[in-house]
Amino acid sequence: MGEGLVVVVEDEPAIAELERRYLARAGFGVHVETRGLAGLDAVRRLRPVLVVLDVGLPDLDGIELCRRLREDGDWTPVLFVTARDDEVDRVLGLEIGGDDYLTKPFSPREMVARVKAVLRRGREAVRAEALVAGPVRLDPATRQVGVDGVPVALTATEFNLLEVLLRGRGRVLGRSELLAQAWGQVDYGTSRTVDVHVAQLRAKLGDDCPIETVRGVGYRVAR
Repeated sequence: MGEGLVVVVEDEPAIAELERRYLARAGFGVHVETRGLAGLDAVRRLRPVLVVLDVGLPDLDGIELCRRLREDGDWTPVLFVTARDDEVDRVLGLEIGGDDYLTKPFSPREMVARVKAVLRRGREAVRAEALVAGPVRLDPATRQVGVDGVPVALTATEFNLLEVLLRGRGRVLGRSELLAQAWGQVDYGTSRTVDVHVAQLRAKLGDDCPIETVRGVGYRVAR
């Protein structure tokens, strides 16, 4: 699944393309938006692993975009990028829930390194608890899945998809969101790709498969 999906919100095309290219080289899927409101919608819709967020954006600045995410209870990591050499902006961004910042001009390699460092801190902070739904148990640390204690062999993609669904337990996940989270790409395959892999999971997990279809929307694992 690569390193996951990063949403870049940047209104300067040359900088956005530079960020996209270097992040893609590092194994990330990348979705780019050039306006604040469109960026906010993309983060809510695609559930990326991180947002690279310019402070000075048309229609909704980066500080307000981050504030709205945090008010919604969305703590997706945010790396602020700003052309403003102003300590107030940097401090305000961190105070409202930003995770790190870069001041333009910056090295794209440093940007990638900071993205990885923010994600590494977040992963280390998350306890690798087993995810359980009925008799199905998924262990993120060992990447093993069992049903009633009996091991079930899954492909890497099947495991990723099941983990995403279990972590979102109780919430309906649309196909585009599942593609973004489990495959790390916005445009990887089609909705049919998700349907095929869900069918494979159901076949392997049998009658105990916890995945429910929500017609016309996507899939969920009920609480």
